[in-house]
Amino acid sequence: MPQIFHRSANAIATASILGAVVGLCALTWLLMTGFRSDFMTRANVVREQPVPFSHKHHVGGEGFDCRYCHTSVEDSPFAGLPATDTCMTCHSQIWSDAPVLEPVRASFRSGKPLQWNRVHWLPGYVYFDHSIHVNKGIGCVTCHGRVDEMPLTWQQNTLLMEWCLECHRQPERFVRPREAVFLMDWKPKEDQLTMGRRLVKEYKIRSLTDCYTCHR
Repeated sequence: MPQIFHRSANAIATASILGAVVGLCALTWLLMTGFRSDFMTRANVVREQPVPFSHKHHVGGEGFDCRYCHTSVEDSPFAGLPATDTCMTCHSQIWSDAPVLEPVRASFRSGKPLQWNRVHWLPGYVYFDHSIHVNKGIGCVTCHGRVDEMPLTWQQNTLLMEWCLECHRQPERFVRPREAVFLMDWKPKEDQLTMGRRLVKEYKIRSLTDCYTCHR
């Protein structure tokens, strides 16, 4: 009986299977890497704003407390954005004629709020409450990074679910005393885990990893 396949067919078939497996692995790696990239997560990307507001100047330089502008962060799911009146408390006297602040003055004259572009964005199926994190001793820096060093604001972390779960699984690695929540340069005076385990008990922090905790 004549041979149907050339003797090289086995080698070709083996190489094809191996190539397909390697190609599938490479594609999976590319997709996973791309999904976690700054392009997809929007981390480390400065957002253009109607006014180039500098946290570095206001927080790092002038020493503004986060709560001066984000007034509802302690008792609301949303941190809130300052009304134009808040900006004009200072800027009616300081830099009152600066061209860069004309959008602020125009907003004040018209009563129409400034349209800030959101920096930290979560999809609609994710529930996040600022107040519970603040009151359980999670510092602003943990999620937002050192905003006191940001001349323009960007998203410091990926905000992917796996990143959130790092804290939810081991809150003792991140918790700090409540009085230090809004301090940018705070460092623990003792070992973080030793202090963290104590605060987890004191603040009655639970390791919440059930889906319904965040997906409601």
